[in-house]
Amino acid sequence: MARRLIPTMLMFVVCTGVLAQGTDPTRPPFETGLAAQPGVTMPEPTTGLQSIIRRKAGKPAALINGVVIELGGKVGEARLIRIGEDSVVLRGPQGIETLYLTPGVEKKAVRKGKR
Repeated sequence: MARRLIPTMLMFVVCTGVLAQGTDPTRPPFETGLAAQPGVTMPEPTTGLQSIIRRKAGKPAALINGVVIELGGKVGEARLIRIGEDSVVLRGPQGIETLYLTPGVEKKAVRKGKR
C-alpha cells in the first residue's frame, strides 16, 4: 500500500504546486515562435512602469515597457527625470507624466493610537 500511496501523494503535491502558480507578472513575455503553435495564447503586452532598480554603485534605473532606462535616459521622446520609491517622473513634449508601480493603490500614513 505504501508503494502506491507515495507516488500518488507526490503527483498530487507537484500538480497542486503547478496549478497554484497562476500568472507571474515578472515573467518575461513569450517568444514570438510560440504564438504560431496551436492552443498557445499570447498574454497582453505589459506597458508602463514594471520595476524600480536601486543600485549601490551607479545610476538608479526603471524597467519601463520591458526596457531598463537609467535616470536621465529616454523613453520615446520623454526623459526620465526622477525615480521615487514607487513611481518615476518623465518629462516630454506633452509635459510631465508620473508612472506608478501600482496605479490605483493609494498609500496612507498609519497613525499610532494612544494607549
